[in-house]
Amino acid sequence: QVQLVESGGGLVQAGGSLRLSCAASGRTFAFAGMGWFRQAPGKEREFVAGINWSSTSTYYADSVKGRFTISRDSAKNTLYLQMNSLKPEDTAVYYCARSTDSSGARTNSFRDWGQGTQVTVSS
Repeated sequence: QVQLVESGGGLVQAGGSLRLSCAASGRTFAFAGMGWFRQAPGKEREFVAGINWSSTSTYYADSVKGRFTISRDSAKNTLYLQMNSLKPEDTAVYYCARSTDSSGARTNSFRDWGQGTQVTVSS
């Protein structure tokens, strides 16, 4: 079992930036695909970004392309999401997740989840 703990959420004005972190412990982090998802009030959880085990491939939802950057530091067992040019529609609880495969590309492959961190973007 892997434990995932997100941090870095908060309240920011539109156009601002935040960096989310996800500290992983337990089972192997280094060879797993990882991802970020989000869930806004009244909406289903949606994929935001994914990264493969070696950081050579990244994937983004169309709504965040060019604004968000996913990265990982395997030496620190930590996943990051840099969020720039934030919009009010980015307001959601953001979840870190571990995939059952190494690619991080298949949105239905994520099985381990963190508790989430709230991001609120004011207009």
